[in-house]
Order: sequence, then C-alpha cells, then structure tokens
Amino acid sequence: MSESTVSWDGVPVCITGGEGFIGSHLTERLVSLGARVRVLALYNPFGRYGWLDPTVHTEVELLPGDVRDAERVAQAVEGTEVVFHLAALGGIPYSYVAARSYVDVNITGTINVAEACRRSSTVRRMVQTSTSETYGTARFVPITEEHPMQPQSPYSASKIGADNMALSYHHAFGLPVSVIRPFNVYGPRQSTRAVIPTILTQLHRGARELRLGATSPTRDFTYVADTVEGFLAVVTSDRSVGEVINVGSGAEISIGALVELLVEITGSSATIVTEEERLRPSDSEVERLLADNTRAREWLGWSPTVSLREGLRRTSDWIAANLDAVDTAGYSV
Repeated sequence: MSESTVSWDGVPVCITGGEGFIGSHLTERLVSLGARVRVLALYNPFGRYGWLDPTVHTEVELLPGDVRDAERVAQAVEGTEVVFHLAALGGIPYSYVAARSYVDVNITGTINVAEACRRSSTVRRMVQTSTSETYGTARFVPITEEHPMQPQSPYSASKIGADNMALSYHHAFGLPVSVIRPFNVYGPRQSTRAVIPTILTQLHRGARELRLGATSPTRDFTYVADTVEGFLAVVTSDRSVGEVINVGSGAEISIGALVELLVEITGSSATIVTEEERLRPSDSEVERLLADNTRAREWLGWSPTVSLREGLRRTSDWIAANLDAVDTAGYSV
C-alpha cells in the first residue's frame, strides 16, 4: 500500500454515505490528511449521522440529505474537487423482498451524483464505489476486471447498473470517473449483516453455537484501512479514469475456515449451527470470490498491508469494546 503522492491539504471533497462503515473511515483518513470534507449523510428524523458524531468530527461538514434527491446532491457536490460516491442501499437479503428500492437508491442515486459532477465547474474526479458481488460466482480465478457481470441478486444487479451508469457518463460526457470495486471489506464499525461482525458478536457474547448461513463459499477479505488507501490511490491515477479497479487481497478463505480462525483468536470453543434464513436461494449464492489486484498494484501502487489475522484481531478487539454499537446498521457500503 502506498501513501497518496498528491497532497490532500485543503482539497474540498464530497463523500456521499460518509457516515457509513467504509465512508466514516475514509472521512477520518481524509481529515487527517488535511482535506476539507463534506459528507452527504442520509437524513433521518432522529438527527443521527451514523458513525460520524458532530461533536467529535468537528472538521467535517455534515449535510443531511438523500442521494435520490438530485437538488440536494447538487448542493453537496457544489464547490468540491473530488467526489467519492459510497451511498448505497446494501444488504443482499433485503434486496430479495424490496428490489425496487435498490434501483431507486443505487441506480438513480448514482445518476444524480454523476449528473451533479458533470454540471460542476470544480469537480475533477468522481469515484464510484462498486462491489465484488457484481461478479457473482467466479467463472475463473483470480477474478479480473474483465470477468462477466452476473446479477445473482437484486442487490448485485442494482450495483451493476450503477457502475455502468457512472461509466456511461465518462463515455458520453467525458466525466472523469473511476470505479473502485472492493472485495469483502471488514473492520471496526461494520454492520452485523456481514459475516465477520456476525461471528465476532456472537463469540464475544459467549455463544456456544454460531448461527450462520453457508460455510463453504470462499471470500477475499480486505481490512478497511487498506481499502481506504485504495480509494485515495484511485484519485492519483490518471490511468484509472473510465476504468474499473479491483481492490482485494488476492487471497481467499472459506467461511468455515474463517470461523475456525475467529474461534481461535477469541479463545472460544463454539460450534456452527446453520440457520435457514441466512441461506441465500441456491442460484443466488456466490460460491467463490478471489480478486486479481494487478491493476491496483501496477496502476495505483496499492497493495494491502494488514494481514487477515491481524485485521481480525483488531476487529475482534473493537467489537469486544463496543458490543452495544455493532448492531448499528449503516445505509452506506
């Protein structure tokens, strides 16, 4: 992983979904580098800003809104130079019962952000956040950016549509947009909708049985701090404009082996119990994800530095200290 070679000091940045899991880590990293950060956070009547606290993150301009509101998105983008678009409706299971909402947020939201960037006189780069779920079950490994898109869930279909819409603005209008495609990101603040916090939360609460879905699929896990550096590196690379960049570790582990590692790290002796409601429909399960990160390494000078064991240990320590907070479900990827 290489530090950005471009100074962020004083650079005005907009992050949609900056209050979410990855977004909050990206926000804090940019603030530490001296950027002037504005976050478009999902409006709610409780006045909450996800993982960002107005009394703590005083350097951040928090703007409540919704990416489905084109006018509000334009206000958020106005006057900024770099736009990181992370706001999305995530979570695969909910997409099975509310597919239209994924289209509204993920595709229409991306159109609104791209259009605001296109009309801006100051934006010099938009970064669209994708997901490895767009690839579906691997037809070949490691998965390159040329791998076919496979919409195995309404969620993945909406992200495929969002990515293509963002890229269309590059081809049709010359918008300088790059698509970053993170593989299974994990770390502090991740919602328990994801497998690692689900397992760790159960372990730290003393569970003797771990309630999970399928354990045979493999995933390519990347620690959130490494993923954030990938976001920054994309902006420094002119070669990434109009392109998709995989950001993944290049190593895979089965969910079953992951559970064994987490049990070892926490000193537990829990066993696995399969819960039917956690299983995906048979044709929807993604059996294998393994990134080819050649572009990230060669074009961006990026590679992960946090090992899986070390990242899991850090995540476990954070969850142990924040059990009441880990159930917070973020709206952003």
